[in-house]
Amino acid sequence: MIGRLNHVGVATPSIAESVAMYRDMLGATQVSETKILEEQGVYVCFVDLPNSQIELIEPYGETSPIHAFLAKNPKGGQHHVCFEVPDIIVARDDMQAKGATVLNDGKPRIGAHGVPVIFVHPKNMGGVLVELMETPKGAH
Repeated sequence: MIGRLNHVGVATPSIAESVAMYRDMLGATQVSETKILEEQGVYVCFVDLPNSQIELIEPYGETSPIHAFLAKNPKGGQHHVCFEVPDIIVARDDMQAKGATVLNDGKPRIGAHGVPVIFVHPKNMGGVLVELMETPKGAH
């Protein structure tokens, strides 16, 4: 069921400062434009790596779920890992059948890559918030 690691989500109080750090400290050269995902309450930006991506996530609006994360981790940090799956509905149903809590009442929503995603509660995943995303058509 689990596919390739698509990205590691990193919450940050400032995407601009994080981009500078990845560029200046680690030599990252390919960074996407920052965009707003209003429904999810975040700004996102991707740092491209040879084998994956880092998704930088900054709060957008007062109700952003990232505010709570940053309250506990003011400098930011790893927020989630994202794996690709062939079919998000099959993956959701499989996770729920195994007793996992799928957030957002199990309803997939469109993620930053323009494909359906779900999040599985950390209590079911060894303390790690896991995002499952449908593999983008034509990817890889």
